[in-house]
Amino acid sequence: MCKKFKVIGISDSRVQYLHPDVVEIIRQSRQFSGGKRHREIMSDSLPDGAGWIDITVPLDDVFEQYKKHDEITVFASGDPLFYGFATTLQRVFPDADIEVYPSFNSLQMLAHRMNLPYQDMICVSLTGRPWKNLDDALIKGYPLIGVLTDKSKSPDEIAERMMAYGYDNYELAIGECLGNEEAEEVSVYLPEEACALSFRNPNCVILRRFEDRKRYFGIPESEFVHLSGRRNMITKMPVRLLSLAMLDLPQRKTLWDIGFCTGSISIEARLQFPHLDIIAFEKRNESRKLMELNSRKFGAPDIEYAISDFMDLDLTGYQRPDAVFIGGHGGKLTEMVQRLNEVMLPGCVMVFNSVSSESCAIFKESVLSIGKKIMEEHHIALDAHNPITILKAL
Repeated sequence: MCKKFKVIGISDSRVQYLHPDVVEIIRQSRQFSGGKRHREIMSDSLPDGAGWIDITVPLDDVFEQYKKHDEITVFASGDPLFYGFATTLQRVFPDADIEVYPSFNSLQMLAHRMNLPYQDMICVSLTGRPWKNLDDALIKGYPLIGVLTDKSKSPDEIAERMMAYGYDNYELAIGECLGNEEAEEVSVYLPEEACALSFRNPNCVILRRFEDRKRYFGIPESEFVHLSGRRNMITKMPVRLLSLAMLDLPQRKTLWDIGFCTGSISIEARLQFPHLDIIAFEKRNESRKLMELNSRKFGAPDIEYAISDFMDLDLTGYQRPDAVFIGGHGGKLTEMVQRLNEVMLPGCVMVFNSVSSESCAIFKESVLSIGKKIMEEHHIALDAHNPITILKAL
């Protein structure tokens, strides 16, 4: 028999205005489920003798209880199909019959309270999800960003992160306890104001851009913070852009930047291709500070990096790359290519910037030794700098 779920979206109001069809569903149901807050709100509306399954973590325990029942009526917040519990049920019970009866989600309610047209709003969820979801939207500079929060990624933490990476060109509209007649509050702050405050749960945020933020397409190398006394230890802007183009990054998911030094390749890639997961490697300890300073200066959060000799690292804990840039090899280019061959995903692109005919020849030989081939080769001479050969292997 096919399992049936009826998922009813409710607000935080202590007086629910339900459609007659929903009232009838509740009247006929015998087994219910929802969060503790949902139970408090709906307890007086449940029929006598109704069963209840609390939705608490770990969810696997909840789903085991669900398997004992053929039909369950579930209460969820707002629209259960908007980052909601109905999508979880679809994933866990793909063959179930699921009917959804939505209410307004919290971001819709906040937009209504602000009298704010929201048809162009980009929505992201930080509820149990990484910062990258918000970072991508900020980098792209969307005018209106709706953010679902959780207790660890709260409005003050969001504001603090925005300040750290220079995204102070947004204001935060914050809705607390929306729908609860006794506790609801809506307020608007600049990031520097919000990061010093605390907010009640549940809450959500709408970011409204009030001015543009400078976006580079090719960051001048003079703008980076450099190694002390070694301003030339950076991939020059034209070389950087060509190298990134050769990596086919719009089609890639994970970029490894080996020998990141100032972080220019990783930062440029993060700003131009926000969807990427980027992992950078560098053995110089002083580059740790450079990556932190430069990524904050240019607004490029969420770059994972390791300070260690790449050849000594245990690579099993890192997401496997489908794009690799080699900016430094410490005289172990052949060994590095062989090691990369063990972890690269099929079809991975590898780009190497060679500053000498010797390293160029070694890279070509190393690529052939692992059964790959050179796909492109370009030569660039910039001002008084030594010519550079950029090679792409597939």
